[in-house]
Amino acid sequence: TPVCYWFSLHQPALKDEEEFTDILEERRRTTDLGYALRTFNPQPYKGAPTLSTSDLNKAVLESQYLCYIIKEIAMETGSSVEKVKEDASRILKEMSHNLQLGFIRLMGYTLNKVFKRLYRSIYVNMEGLNMLQQAIQESPVILIPNHRSYVDFLIISYILFTYDIPVPVIAAGIHVAIIGGLLRRSGAFYIRRAIGSDKLYWAVLLEYVQTIVRTGYAPLEFYVEGFRSRTLKSLVPKLGMMDMVLEPYFKGEVFDITLVPISISYDRVLEESLLALELLGVPRPKESITGLFKASGVLQEDYGCMHVNFGRPLSARQLCEGKINWSEYNLIPRNLPQRPTAETQDCVNWLAHLIVRTQEEGSLISPWSLMACLLLQTPFTTLTEEGLQWHQLTEKTLWLRKLVLDFGARLNWPGGWANSEVMSSTVALHHSIVHHKEDRIYLVQDEDPARQDPLSPEEGVMRMAVVVLMLVSYRNQALHVFVRPGILATAIHITKNTRKDELFSFFCFLQDVFSNEFIFIPGSAVQDFEEACSLLQKCGAVHISQQEVTVLETGLEVLSFLQKLLQPFLDSYQLMFRYLCEKEDHVFTEEQFLPDVRNLATKLILSGDLRTFEVLSSDTQKNVLSALRRLEAVTKLRMESDGGNISTE
Repeated sequence: TPVCYWFSLHQPALKDEEEFTDILEERRRTTDLGYALRTFNPQPYKGAPTLSTSDLNKAVLESQYLCYIIKEIAMETGSSVEKVKEDASRILKEMSHNLQLGFIRLMGYTLNKVFKRLYRSIYVNMEGLNMLQQAIQESPVILIPNHRSYVDFLIISYILFTYDIPVPVIAAGIHVAIIGGLLRRSGAFYIRRAIGSDKLYWAVLLEYVQTIVRTGYAPLEFYVEGFRSRTLKSLVPKLGMMDMVLEPYFKGEVFDITLVPISISYDRVLEESLLALELLGVPRPKESITGLFKASGVLQEDYGCMHVNFGRPLSARQLCEGKINWSEYNLIPRNLPQRPTAETQDCVNWLAHLIVRTQEEGSLISPWSLMACLLLQTPFTTLTEEGLQWHQLTEKTLWLRKLVLDFGARLNWPGGWANSEVMSSTVALHHSIVHHKEDRIYLVQDEDPARQDPLSPEEGVMRMAVVVLMLVSYRNQALHVFVRPGILATAIHITKNTRKDELFSFFCFLQDVFSNEFIFIPGSAVQDFEEACSLLQKCGAVHISQQEVTVLETGLEVLSFLQKLLQPFLDSYQLMFRYLCEKEDHVFTEEQFLPDVRNLATKLILSGDLRTFEVLSSDTQKNVLSALRRLEAVTKLRMESDGGNISTE
């Protein structure tokens, strides 16, 4: 089955110190100019024709597919073919990259300086990089990193340039273009955020992407999650680009396509406070990578280490075997537009979820992620007033470290250091969230010295929410390890049932409700449930028989931790369900829903009836609406006056 195939592909492993190499170590011993000007001799795809950027653009504009669409649009609109072709040329000029070696060298020189200031180390797994180098020579390659920071956009090209591997062309949001042509000349091509029903734009984009894939012009990099995750948690994949890059294989235009999942893990994320503010409704600043690096104090801060884990190259041919009806593609000429069948969409959806799950499994869990899990289960009065005793946090962190290893996760725990040193260093690194004083840990509560009047209670909640959501984001980096056993622990806690079939039924219900929060591969519910049972049994929390799941006395601590880990999601969803049930007007806009829920949650937090700050997050609120639409509890209505209303049923 597809899921069994995934398990055979990816076996989680512990971090081996020899598996990862610090690429900054050598950079610190050489000059930045020498690094940028060294010989760059990559080995490209063996079947790729020699194409310049202008050759690539010419091939796109002269393609049979785009010429067909241009004539079709001209007939539909009454415009001349020449006019529509001019429009297509303008779109392509706005979109296309202009990859130039000189600018790659300039980018390498700049990034070398910046990365040495920001990070202690950048670790790369050399085995994965070597497999990538070989794969690029054998078939068109698609690089698919997770997306947690603006740095993601830069780091892959930096690493590939360092090791003489062809640098990728990268799909980027149009707003990044504000730093000028530098990124475009380093391989970025720009896609509008809102394309809508612009038939010509879609056609140009499709042909541009697929020409790159068909010719093997360069590795193509894109983010299957679509956007940068503001919560540092995996997002449900978007299928548009995945469908585009796979279609040349479906149509038989290439023998195979190689997909390379890449997991980027940060000890500390540059944008941590900006992301939390965004989630609370504070308008984000106009996005700019250079603006980020120029931000006050960014280059003076310590962001710890970064790990870039290049996953095992995956063959689209092997993964899609038996899932696609090839005859449907053989009946229609390749140059004609073709809507994907339901079968194809299911395959692409399955594959996209598989990629994100593989990214999760390839990520490394930091000590801070473990500490964040524990701190968020501590009463906030303890963290803000009397403080959490240091020895309690360290003892519990070591307990959780063992549990994570029992669950088979990759753990970034520095070797050669005493455990106490690892945790002290970790807390010092995250001084923007917590501080260590007199053997106790406190949440940071920033005071504004320029403010004359005292904060209102509501302002106090929002100020505390910024710090809490920053802490939540680091907890989220470890959630994928715990979510399946956590859902089973929650099912046991809520149902008070031991029958395996009853627990499986509730497990599936929770998976369905939370499928916008966590990544579940379609059709894998049985395997997910068996995995959860196996992990809980492995750590001694339960005993599994053919019909029963029996809680053991030795497992109460594990089950309590897992249940509390998911409690904020239950609390957030229940609050929003309550809001919708009590709302007299059954039709409302999303713009009304978000602030209304935030105001209700703020009142409940102040009254002590709610301790979950995550309900204030706009991402959580939108995920609830998505879940309710999928469960057909609410319906989205298109209204001419305001663009969209939501109706409860």
